[in-house]
Amino acid sequence: MNARGVLAGAAAVCLAAAPLQAQQRANVSGRVLRITATDTVPVAAAKVVLHRVGRAVQGPIDSTTTGPRGEFRFRFVPDTSAVYLLSSGWAGIEYFSSPVHTDPAAPDTGLMVVVSDTSSTTRIDVVSRHLVVGKPSSGGSRAVLEIIVLGNPGPTTRVAADSAHPTWVAGLPHGAVNVEAGNGDFSSEALTFRNDSVLLFAPIAPGEKQVILTYALPARSGPVTIAMPDSIAMFNILLEEFNLTAKGGGLAKADSQQIEGRSFQQWVGSVPAGATVTIDFPGKGLAGWFLPAIVSLLAISLAVIASRVLQKRPPVAAQASALDRLAQLDARYAGKEASVTAEEWQQYQAERARLKQEVGAQLARTRPTS
Repeated sequence: MNARGVLAGAAAVCLAAAPLQAQQRANVSGRVLRITATDTVPVAAAKVVLHRVGRAVQGPIDSTTTGPRGEFRFRFVPDTSAVYLLSSGWAGIEYFSSPVHTDPAAPDTGLMVVVSDTSSTTRIDVVSRHLVVGKPSSGGSRAVLEIIVLGNPGPTTRVAADSAHPTWVAGLPHGAVNVEAGNGDFSSEALTFRNDSVLLFAPIAPGEKQVILTYALPARSGPVTIAMPDSIAMFNILLEEFNLTAKGGGLAKADSQQIEGRSFQQWVGSVPAGATVTIDFPGKGLAGWFLPAIVSLLAISLAVIASRVLQKRPPVAAQASALDRLAQLDARYAGKEASVTAEEWQQYQAERARLKQEVGAQLARTRPTS
């Protein structure tokens, strides 16, 4: 993947890292593994690079070569204000590990850098898509946070057939402005916004990856449509205005969400390829509205990537976001209280409350000031 973009994304969250033990050597070891159709195999003689991502300085600080079983080891004195990552290249693509644990008292001995072969025909699924749409601001626009979870179920990394074509593309709401990439799993340089679409020009490794976007929609644009070039297993729309509706595909109204004093009406369901999703905003046109800067929901994307970067994850399958899991729970249990046991229903309610608290902690950072 784009090494500069990955390191820049990590730099954005390194200030949130916990203080590390200074002046003591950290011991880090692990393996480089390549995904095959049925298993993973060690990669011998592979170059592994140790990167430091600090406040002022970032870049490689050491390198080594793997042994016959793909094994590697590093010993270094960690910087108390930096985050450390490992990378290894395969088939022209650089693959990164989860952040390194540098506490000398608890050495990180199980790190894995997972690489794979490439293909321009590997299937990419849209596992879920989440739109969080705020109320109109005093400037006359709605701030929108969008989290798209892509899934590569195969053993190969999806690459484009050539540099002129993206590896993945999706439709954005018609009329979206000031579109910016958040700190998801791809660098901002890898994302291009063109004609109500987002285009990704980066390899997509096996497992799940997040694309995080922020943008604005005019407050009185009239109905806004989103074209669906691919099917979406779960489309989750949270609208802070309860007089609005969302429709298209299999979308259906679900329970409302009360999160940190902010209420959202939820619309959730699967959407087939070729469908159009419509949000019925009031108004008849785009004339006369002011285009302010987007700031109110950017903190959510930072919170999401910080929690993902600072928490060690499995090497292939990423964990779903709190919004993802909350929507899945609601879709599974909506209207089924009478058909499940009391114990199962209580477990559902408890897990739902926990996830709402987790989402609330993110949304609390975006409370509007006007």
